[in-house]
Amino acid sequence: MKLKSALLAASALVSVTATAAHADEITIATVNNSDMIIMQELSSQWEEQTGHTIDWVVLEENVLRQRVTTDIATGSGSFDIITIGAYEAPIWGAQDWLVALDDLGDAYDYDDIFEPVRNGLSADGTLFAVPFYAESSFTFYRTDLFEAAGIAPPTEQITYEDFAEIAAQLHDPDNGIFGTCQRGKAGWGENMAFVGPMVNAFGGQWFDMDWNPTIDSPEWHAAITYYVDLMNNYGPPGASANGHNENRALFADGRCATWVDATSAAGYIYNPDESSVADTTGFFQAPMQVTDKGTGWFWAWALAIPTSSQNVDVAKEFLAWSTSADYVTLVGETKGWVAAPPGTRQSTYDNPAYTEAAPFADTVLNSILAANPADATLNPVPYTGVQFVAIPEFQGIGNYVGQQIAAALAGQQSVDEALANSQAFAEREMTRAGYIE
Repeated sequence: MKLKSALLAASALVSVTATAAHADEITIATVNNSDMIIMQELSSQWEEQTGHTIDWVVLEENVLRQRVTTDIATGSGSFDIITIGAYEAPIWGAQDWLVALDDLGDAYDYDDIFEPVRNGLSADGTLFAVPFYAESSFTFYRTDLFEAAGIAPPTEQITYEDFAEIAAQLHDPDNGIFGTCQRGKAGWGENMAFVGPMVNAFGGQWFDMDWNPTIDSPEWHAAITYYVDLMNNYGPPGASANGHNENRALFADGRCATWVDATSAAGYIYNPDESSVADTTGFFQAPMQVTDKGTGWFWAWALAIPTSSQNVDVAKEFLAWSTSADYVTLVGETKGWVAAPPGTRQSTYDNPAYTEAAPFADTVLNSILAANPADATLNPVPYTGVQFVAIPEFQGIGNYVGQQIAAALAGQQSVDEALANSQAFAEREMTRAGYIE
């Protein structure tokens, strides 16, 4: 009951061969990013092969999380397949809210999926979601702008102070180029996906070993003050409204000199059909500060089946198709190998067609495998997670803190006020949940 209450509070903020005589419709809730849009387009092939049909519900990230969280917590059964990630899958799987996915057929190569990705989507050794793609984070940068400014591309991990100096040199708003574009849109999976690793880099953490919130610590103050100053001085106007998709569009349009975000976006940025800077983009590690721990996040967008689904067998058939090695090949051969879903399967990185088309392949893979959710902070903590805390209450806390920081970025309140409000809220929620007295 505690878990269900936490999720509802947060949201307020067997394969079957189909025949013409027995065709079913499944409803899939997914996020409106480029990889999922490709999946939606290519799924017509699955529909033709099986006779089944799909009702797609494609939503912006924050809205998707709210809708899916409400549906799963109430058991309303609106969706047969939901798009979730490495935060939700273990928690919801342990509550028996998701169907186990260890039986997608003999042809489904589980061993081909990278072990850290499988583990991140499992609870007690049982897989409850299958990965569509996995990611860490790194820094995209404009090679032409660096060259023109005489800036040598970093070969080692730089500090956030160094990063701000680079952004200052490249900031040229009169010519429509901003020194940096970072997430500002409120949400535990939006601005806090960037802010969380940045706080780690500054030596901060969400909770101490006794689960007391530490959001009003000097480390958080240093990190958020840096973030607000960085974005106000060298970012685009209205940054508090920009999430991953908005910044990806800005960078692809040549408007950003630097951008720290998901490695999975590389396929879009390096695709000349989508990006005007495909030939002038490079990458290096996300910055560090007082520590290099937890500076690159870990995430996997994955597909899962709620136990409330009435079409489990058909849903499993779609999952076996859409997250397979064959699907990766389908994307590569129809959309270009640079667009193939990254970070999930060894076979993708063993394929010369992919590695030749994707100059970022090795860096992305190394970033994903190097992320350590069990050791992501300078000081010991009682939780796992890099950019999130793997407890049910985090969704509500993370959303609230994201709102407060977005308000500080927009100039609606000070950093001190944002962090004081966040600390008070986190203390109330953790007390209510029984972590602290």
